[in-house]
Amino acid sequence: MDLEQAMQTFLEESRELLDEMESILLDVEAEQTSSEQLNALFRTMHTIKGSAGLFGLDPIIRFSHQAENLLDQLRDGKLKLDDELVGLLLRCHDHVKLLIQALAAGDSLEALSDEALEAALLGYLTVPQAMQPPTREAPPPAASRPERWVLSLRFGPDVLRNGLDPSSFIRYLATLGTVEGIRAIVCRLPAGADFDAESNYLRFELLYHSDIDEKSLHEVFEFVREDSELFIWPLKIAAARLPESCASATPDEAREVEEAWRRFGALGQAQPLEEEPPAGIDPLLEHPLAATVEPPPAEPAQPAAQTEPHAPPPPETAPAHSEARAGRGGESRFIKVEAGKLDSLINLIGELVIAGSAANLIARRSQQPQLVEATLGIANLIEQIRTGTLSMRMVQIGEIFHRFPRVVRDVSRELGKDIQLRIVGAETELDKSMVEKLGDPLLHIVRNAIDHGIEPTEVRQAHGKPAQGNLWLNAYHESGSVVIEVADDGGGLDRGRILAKARERGLLGLDEEPPDNVVFQQIFEAGFSTADQVTNLSGRGVGMDVVRRGIEQLHGNIEIDSEAGQGTTFRIRLPLTLAIIDGFLVEVAASTFVLPLEAVIECIELPAGLPENGVHDCINLRGELLPLLHLDSFFELPPAAALRRNVVVVQYGERKAGLVVDALQGEFQTVIKPLGALFNTLKAISGSTILGTGEVALILDVPSLIQRACRRESERFSLPPRADAAPRPGAPLQGNTP
Repeated sequence: MDLEQAMQTFLEESRELLDEMESILLDVEAEQTSSEQLNALFRTMHTIKGSAGLFGLDPIIRFSHQAENLLDQLRDGKLKLDDELVGLLLRCHDHVKLLIQALAAGDSLEALSDEALEAALLGYLTVPQAMQPPTREAPPPAASRPERWVLSLRFGPDVLRNGLDPSSFIRYLATLGTVEGIRAIVCRLPAGADFDAESNYLRFELLYHSDIDEKSLHEVFEFVREDSELFIWPLKIAAARLPESCASATPDEAREVEEAWRRFGALGQAQPLEEEPPAGIDPLLEHPLAATVEPPPAEPAQPAAQTEPHAPPPPETAPAHSEARAGRGGESRFIKVEAGKLDSLINLIGELVIAGSAANLIARRSQQPQLVEATLGIANLIEQIRTGTLSMRMVQIGEIFHRFPRVVRDVSRELGKDIQLRIVGAETELDKSMVEKLGDPLLHIVRNAIDHGIEPTEVRQAHGKPAQGNLWLNAYHESGSVVIEVADDGGGLDRGRILAKARERGLLGLDEEPPDNVVFQQIFEAGFSTADQVTNLSGRGVGMDVVRRGIEQLHGNIEIDSEAGQGTTFRIRLPLTLAIIDGFLVEVAASTFVLPLEAVIECIELPAGLPENGVHDCINLRGELLPLLHLDSFFELPPAAALRRNVVVVQYGERKAGLVVDALQGEFQTVIKPLGALFNTLKAISGSTILGTGEVALILDVPSLIQRACRRESERFSLPPRADAAPRPGAPLQGNTP
């Protein structure tokens, strides 16, 4: 039994349950609370408590039990879910999450007790039945009086292999009531070489005394219900249910079960339990399995005819209790894989792509048709494997989007604003490695939108706006990229103030009148801030430069659209993956470059007689003005003699440009290799790859090239700066250097 693996499973499932709990609590604030949501909240805390009981995690058990009592009263209608109670439950969520994190880090759980939170919980518990025993003057209602139960438990044969110990369930039951009698049925225990130490052969019969209801008893065995036969009956009706409990038992096993139930008093007068193992809880908890195994009893003194009732009843008479043994059915549709193993597989496939390209090149040079055909078939299979493997690393961006409802709730309440978050496109998929790195940039943008973008309620009402502000998180695919938008309906960016601050810091010239997109980009400069006062959320000029740097490290870019009085949209564009892409090979002079295939729209021949670097270095593409960028001049490469030159039309977002190259070499599966720190400042290069010949080809950064071509063309139409105007610090020099 791999307890460490079982613990990791508990930690992961607890995190998922806590995320679900937080999502439900944030959803119910905006709409009518349903009984399904309340039941889901209760199940979340109940499942964490039950799982913690399997590992003996007392601090988690104690606190989650108190939270469970509160949620139980909530779903029973004794409490109403208002904003204050939602806040308390979110604090409970945070505390349990803190305990889970401490458990994962190996820290002490006892040191994390929160007495103030526990006191707040006790203040809400109007009828804490499980914590306060009834007084003699006021007997408990009939529904809550302790009752005896007969539990017949046959855990599945693989329960030990799945990391679960049957005795742990009995230990947990002992914390909720009293195990008055227990007997292990050993008829199916093989001898000799047939015995498998990792298989479960035992069946347990229990006499149990507790005030919890039947539904709660069934929930104790939620984790093993699928592969087990579990029967739970009140003692007073157990006799009528014996045939159903023994429906799948062998004759010997059925006789032992019947004998155990007779000793429990389920089949009439109870027999003395002196021969039974000690009924007290302490010896049971010390070694439950060793204390419960008994030798097979003597043959029951009853006629053979009395064993006939062991036949199963007709299906139509089967009670609802029989559903407890029905599994959830169907095989699992998902399997969890360690992320490191998947990354290693991606790296190996990348090397396979490079090796396949080399083999394909050798085959073409050999001019052997059969060899060429074989390598093409292998290349096709490699492409399919590559696509399938990369899709396994794609996750929905909702994984990070769903973190922000809590952020919006807490920050908006701290600022006294009423803000509604709306999420669109959470199902959009992106490479997992990129999703993990998007959290911090998006957090900065969202917090700034709440703090600076959306106005206070009184300001919005004074301008005729609804009192409640809106914040949108949107994601969608576009031209082989993923676009993520953070939009608000606030007051918009103050263009004049940003421009004045940029001029004051020397970022823009005093006589410059740049377009809006250039002005708005200044907020990403380090230390740039227009806030009048510093708050604990923003105002220090720290954060937005980190946002741009984080996005650029993912080979993406960020744009801003803003309209005064209407709102602001931050638009992030990212590639789908950073591992392997479909590329398009082009030749410039004696060098080979790779363009991402999803950015390539079409290829055309460069019109003859077009002057290079003329007054207007652009062409008319079916009525559309297309700026050109000559890559040989841009990279300062020696011109090559070519019969014809070609234009590769590329697009990123709404912008297009034409890259002038000498030759087109076609599609190429590109394994992205990072460049060293020496090349980090090059805007036109995003990485490198290895060709089939073993040579290195540079991967071009299409967004930077398009921006360069469009900016140069716009500068040619703009008025030249005054001769006495000093260049601003950091301004690019004129020319074609990258």
